[in-house]
Amino acid sequence: MVTSVTIPALRSHKVSTGKPPLVMLTAYDAPGARIVDGAGADIILVGDSLAMVVLGYDDTLQVTIEDMMHHTAAVARAKPRALVVGDLPWLSYHLSQEDTVRNAAKLVRAGASAVKLEGGAKRAPMVRAVIDAEIPVMGHLGLTPQSVHALGGFRVQGKEAAAVAALLDDAHALVDAGVFAIVLECVPREVARLVTASLPVPTIGIGAGPDCDGQVLVFHDALGLQDRVAPKFVRRYASGRDDAVTALSAFASDVRSGVFPSDAESYHAGEDLAGVLVDLYGPAPAAGHVPSSPTPTSAGTDVGSGATMLV
Repeated sequence: MVTSVTIPALRSHKVSTGKPPLVMLTAYDAPGARIVDGAGADIILVGDSLAMVVLGYDDTLQVTIEDMMHHTAAVARAKPRALVVGDLPWLSYHLSQEDTVRNAAKLVRAGASAVKLEGGAKRAPMVRAVIDAEIPVMGHLGLTPQSVHALGGFRVQGKEAAAVAALLDDAHALVDAGVFAIVLECVPREVARLVTASLPVPTIGIGAGPDCDGQVLVFHDALGLQDRVAPKFVRRYASGRDDAVTALSAFASDVRSGVFPSDAESYHAGEDLAGVLVDLYGPAPAAGHVPSSPTPTSAGTDVGSGATMLV
């Protein structure tokens, strides 16, 4: 897979050096990957948000490593120029370093160039193990959806001084472990600015204000493909769901009124075959009427060289 975005280039991508913010979007299949890549994204995240926006679950905890492999492979088949990062789902990196490396390798074999996992200092040993296996790792701090029950829901993180200090410690622990970037989710702008300024690797914000080194949105949120209440940080750039419902409602109306498909949208038999059909089945029925079980009018009749005989 050809990519114009490399891990070394990303690792040093800081807006403080005059570089533009990084653009990351999620994708979960080949068409989505082509759209995101065509839009010029730097990174495609095959996120475990797959669970909610594609598979219909209420949270990310239901998605499996097999689900993530399947969708990562679909994204990779689009051969995007953007870097493909696969999310390690819940319980795929919590039990042991060996399990973590094995599951990270599954996503790489599926087509990812890097993996992402949630958590701070307590995940540092897992991060080191994966990096020792030559697999790049992206970190994720702040609101970590896989910890939704421990956090007491989807809430903004880092709102107290002690929480900010812990977030900074976790960020530096991840950098020391070797991550090439860190997602900051749902933290106050001032906290994200502080963390970003203190790190040598880029931060990518989602609900973390404009001072990060990059931004990420979920594909379905950015395109307005869902009717769920959007979080505060989501900006919808299209009304994809409404437009799709309008378009498909027009299709349904055309079908029911008989104007789709038109004669121009239909295939037609050549003159020779049309004559054969009349010989075998009789004149065509009136438009809009299809016999329930058509019976040949001349079964077994020789209908010409090369024609199929009915027996």
